[in-house]
Amino acid sequence: MTQLKDKAIQAMLLGDWKNATSLNKALLSENPKDIDALNRLAYALTILGKIQDARSTYRKVLKLDILNQIAIRNIKKLTDFGPRQIAKSTSSIKAVNNIFLEETGKTKIISLVNTAQPKVIALLKTGQPVITAIKRSKIFIQDQNKQYLGVLPDDIGRRLIKLIKGGNAYTACIKSANEHNVSVFIKETKRASRYKNQPSFPQTADSELGLSKNKTKIRNFKDEEDETGYFLDTEEES
Repeated sequence: MTQLKDKAIQAMLLGDWKNATSLNKALLSENPKDIDALNRLAYALTILGKIQDARSTYRKVLKLDILNQIAIRNIKKLTDFGPRQIAKSTSSIKAVNNIFLEETGKTKIISLVNTAQPKVIALLKTGQPVITAIKRSKIFIQDQNKQYLGVLPDDIGRRLIKLIKGGNAYTACIKSANEHNVSVFIKETKRASRYKNQPSFPQTADSELGLSKNKTKIRNFKDEEDETGYFLDTEEES
């Protein structure tokens, strides 16, 4: 099952939508309630232009999880957008360089605070790998030359510091950057055994920073406007 899932995700990352469709269908034949596989399948069907099938698949997700943000967001867009808008949106998606593939509880797009000067931000590109460095109980975001770019918000930063010190690992890249906002895409690449039931990015607000092993209700979403990045390992500095 794990190997099949890895192949399905890899097919998505490579933009091999027909193969991704087949692999996710195979996963669903083993577990029809696999929400992640349903969302991946629906997205692949959208790219292939099979809009009705995509809508139907997203509806299956909502029957299993009425609050699932991937399904809610994308079914709304499939309903609101006309065929021309959908075609324009999906035609801009290209292989690895143009996809952000999110995983439930493992990824999050985060806007930085206290960002660097505009002349520094102006040099950033979508998909550019960045470094996450722990300093003074905060997580600083730096480019590969360790140029300061910004800081994660305190609540998310404190949570990730606890998880990192407990054995988790993360990678990050630039999601978007302009004079008003810089956002990064952060992905969990390793989960410590002590946190095996604890998502890095729970959606429920009440999970705050306590790292309760019982609070695992999380969501994920896929936005066709997202673009993919490559990731570097987390660093910790004293």
